[in-house]
Amino acid sequence: MGITVQNITGSTAMVIWPKMASCADTFYSVMYHPNWNSMLSSYSRKSFQKEERVPTTRSSFVVENLTPLTTYIVCVTCQSANPSSDQCRVFNTLERDPASASNTKKELALGIWLTSSVLLLIIAAILLYGCLHILCRRRCERLRGQNGTSKQDHGKAWTKNTAQDSEELGRQSQLMQDTEEKHPGGIQLATIIENPSACKEPVMPTSKSHERMSTTRQCSAIN
Repeated sequence: MGITVQNITGSTAMVIWPKMASCADTFYSVMYHPNWNSMLSSYSRKSFQKEERVPTTRSSFVVENLTPLTTYIVCVTCQSANPSSDQCRVFNTLERDPASASNTKKELALGIWLTSSVLLLIIAAILLYGCLHILCRRRCERLRGQNGTSKQDHGKAWTKNTAQDSEELGRQSQLMQDTEEKHPGGIQLATIIENPSACKEPVMPTSKSHERMSTTRQCSAIN
């Protein structure tokens, strides 16, 4: 068939073949496999590691993702035919090209940067959550402390008012006791004064003025 392999690098190679007038199928099968020495001499389709389908309107295909410094065998056939020896070509890939190595390094650096950024975001989120949790807990403790202080002050004020009331009652009781000791007949005297009806008598329309005067004098003497 006159298959040729051009533009070989460490990871790619371009396979070129002439159009087959006898191929009535709709696409070509481009099959390739590394390590030609491990291939069977029968060239079975199942022996190939990779197989790509290319439309019959094309006569070239770029094989990618190859391994550097590796021997490959590539075959081109019609859609369903098994390849023969004249439809295959053996080639060797080159060392890893600088551009590919640079791209690999860039991809590796980008992956490391993305991973580091995600980890930093996770750590920042955890720290922020911890700080907010601590602030909320301190605020709750402060509010509880203020409520406890207000309740304690209320209790102290109530106890103080109760003590003052008790003291005032004690003072009034002591004052009453002192008054009773100084004036033992004060209660009876007050009773007599507040109940003067015992000395008053109804005025009778009689001429017994002498008896009335006598009773008035006795009341005055008692007062």
